[in-house]
Amino acid sequence: MLRFKCAWVLLCLAAVRGFWHRSDVSAVIHGGLSRPGFIRSLKEANMMFEFLLSGLVIDVDNNVAMRDQEMASTRQGRAFLALINDNIPKTVPAMEELLIALEDQEKSFSQSSFETLILGIIYSAYQVQKQEVERQEVQQKAWADVLGRLANVTFVQLRSY
Repeated sequence: MLRFKCAWVLLCLAAVRGFWHRSDVSAVIHGGLSRPGFIRSLKEANMMFEFLLSGLVIDVDNNVAMRDQEMASTRQGRAFLALINDNIPKTVPAMEELLIALEDQEKSFSQSSFETLILGIIYSAYQVQKQEVERQEVQQKAWADVLGRLANVTFVQLRSY
């Protein structure tokens, strides 16, 4: 059910946002070049929805993998996994650093920034679930707090659009 909710939120938010400029919060934070957005069309949004519906897992190194190996082996699957594994913070302190940068932005996010936000929400939701299964209550609460703050930033962005 969590996968469906995350996928639905992502699809709805992608549809609401419409057309965005291209830049990346992580690139801005780290002074690198911006990456192109993953979702450039409705077809790509639907593909991401399919990836999320098929299920994701977080391994012991905090990398994300797809449960459906056939989907993961496609070009789009590999691009999605690279995007989430290379651009989304994997620890609570790193995610909080990203949150500070996102919360300090006064203007509407670019597409890439918004995708980073949404993928951060998805990753955080999976971490909350993972920590619950592993009975790590302190980590679960920390990830739940990050998830709540990410959701708040999302609502602020949607209102400013």
